[in-house]
Amino acid sequence: MKKETIYLAGGCFWGTEKYMQEVAGVLETQVGYAFGKKEGYNPSLPEHVTYEDVCANSGHTETVAVVYDADRIALTELLREFAYTIDPTSLGQQGADIGIQYRTGIYSTTPAQQEEAVAFLTELQKEYIRPIVVENLPLLQFIPAEEYHQKYLTKNPGGYCHINFDKIAKRKQRIVNPQDYRVMTKEEMQAQLSELQYLVTQRNATEPPFENPYWNKQEDGLYVDITSGEPLFSSRDKFFSPCGWPSFAKPLDPNTITQFDDLTLGMIRTEVRSRVGNAHLGHVFDDGPTELGGLRYCINSAALRFIPKEHMVQEGYGAYLPYIEKEK
Repeated sequence: MKKETIYLAGGCFWGTEKYMQEVAGVLETQVGYAFGKKEGYNPSLPEHVTYEDVCANSGHTETVAVVYDADRIALTELLREFAYTIDPTSLGQQGADIGIQYRTGIYSTTPAQQEEAVAFLTELQKEYIRPIVVENLPLLQFIPAEEYHQKYLTKNPGGYCHINFDKIAKRKQRIVNPQDYRVMTKEEMQAQLSELQYLVTQRNATEPPFENPYWNKQEDGLYVDITSGEPLFSSRDKFFSPCGWPSFAKPLDPNTITQFDDLTLGMIRTEVRSRVGNAHLGHVFDDGPTELGGLRYCINSAALRFIPKEHMVQEGYGAYLPYIEKEK
């Protein structure tokens, strides 16, 4: 076992500690206060800080000491888990918690850890448009918090937590990087899309059932957004439906699809749109095959472009080939 310790600030330390406790390879956790300086601070004496001091803007940040087995989980993997729990572009606010004590940070104990954190944050920035504001500093001090804060959510399962665990589960399924794709301009759409494609994606129109190219297509390949090229569905998740439109059990990456209530036509439906292109795709219903999860993404062919499996590498989609192969 190769024990190492990293200090992570991700907003309220109750939730950060609870999440890190559940990460494979994490051995121990402790919540406390990093950095900061309360009034009357004497650098020659050990500092004692209370939660009340921190809430009164002592400058400390709620932090979790994470002891992990570096033979089981690399620091980069651990930091990825941490990144799932925060908005790295938010300064002094995570969830509903606002204040200097809720700023985010990675506080290292060795130069090697800090270098890894630099590389990780550089890669993470590629996933965001706004600048990342996560502190990356050597740890200067860490003062353990009061005992009632330690393992708080383990002792109080119904306690407050700013972390959205369902959202994290969805983010962990992320396959497609939105930064790799660009939506067409309106001028490009008008020049390159057919009238039907434009009306479906931009005006929420619906193409005729059965009179569309993909409703009963069985060929292996990838279905991408006609307006941006962002991968949306795999042939592996496509199933035959008598509705007359292409039907999928799930998207390739759940993060590529956004959902909205649709109250038109006197019905209550759930509209699905593409993430990058914000194109209308169709609707999702709960009448799909039970063995496939029970959902049916009913999608207009006009909103999609199909890329046959044998053309995926040539067209720059080779990374998605593993998601086309039939599951065994």
